[in-house]
Amino acid sequence: MIEIIEFLKSISYFGNSLWQFTIAGFILVASMTILMIFQSLVLRKLRSLAEKTVTDVDDVAVGIVSSIKPPLYFMVAVYIGYRFLNFPELADKIVNFVFFVILAFEVIRSFGRLFDYLIDLHTRKLKTEEEKNHVRNMMRILKNFVLLGFGVLAIILILSNYGVNVNSIIASLGIGGLAIALAMQNILTDIFSSFSIFIDKPFQIGDFIIVGTDMGTVQKIGLKTTRIKSLQGEELIISNQELTTARVQNLKRMETRRISFKLGVVYGTSSDKLEKIPKIIREIIDNSKLAKFDRCHFKNYEDSSLSFEIVYFVKSPDYNKYMDTQQEINLAIYKAFETEKIEFAYPTQTLHIQK
Repeated sequence: MIEIIEFLKSISYFGNSLWQFTIAGFILVASMTILMIFQSLVLRKLRSLAEKTVTDVDDVAVGIVSSIKPPLYFMVAVYIGYRFLNFPELADKIVNFVFFVILAFEVIRSFGRLFDYLIDLHTRKLKTEEEKNHVRNMMRILKNFVLLGFGVLAIILILSNYGVNVNSIIASLGIGGLAIALAMQNILTDIFSSFSIFIDKPFQIGDFIIVGTDMGTVQKIGLKTTRIKSLQGEELIISNQELTTARVQNLKRMETRRISFKLGVVYGTSSDKLEKIPKIIREIIDNSKLAKFDRCHFKNYEDSSLSFEIVYFVKSPDYNKYMDTQQEINLAIYKAFETEKIEFAYPTQTLHIQK
């Protein structure tokens, strides 16, 4: 055995004896075996915990650990074995650089899997597929920006650790980023506006909104534009920048709708009937399922009518339900006035001729 070892020590390649290569190979195999056994034990423990808990955090940990594949372990094992060999300083720097770049890449990938878990966790709470797809797309874009930032930061730190002057690189990135930002100013503004809509949530897919003179139901919120289906059926495409700077009315979030309208009766109506009108109106509104009475007052003496103002609330944000309720109330008022022989007023002129 000693003779074999001495023989291996007597033969050298690239400044290292065969005995050193043998030790490095043994350490490589042992390191890879230990790492894979360690992964197996950790996975077994995590899976056991995952079965006992309700949360998904341990499931994510299982996913991240299980996603580490043998090639990464092989690379780590090669690096550990390499440390037992003697090579020129330049070779050491190259190997170290490649190792840390690959390691940084794997760490960033793990962050990406964590982001995917958070995205999945958030989208589970959403109801419609449109909302889920929108949130998923926005979060993935945000994830890519964050991971890109981590990647650039990792490369700068690695280069700085090897004595490279990173100040010029940072300056170049700043100037290049500024040039790109100026060239893509409008597009970037719309993208950031899209993120603003996503975070602030002034409206969501399915909401009925009014923007200036346009109104309709939100169909899709994209990176650059938002698509709205109007009441007439056509599709309105509005830039996200315009939506974040304009005044937007979101009718979907209205819990109750306040309705105010007037009606007038003729001047010949008796005082008894005038006193009855608020009671009649109140009874009609109270009998409507979705309506809540607020007030009814004899408000003004108009040119051709005695004017009453009625206010009530519709207990639904739906516009069609409001119109159904208003129609129901209008018909009931007409029938009640017909029964009580109360005449509605309309614009008329009476001429009195005296001799």
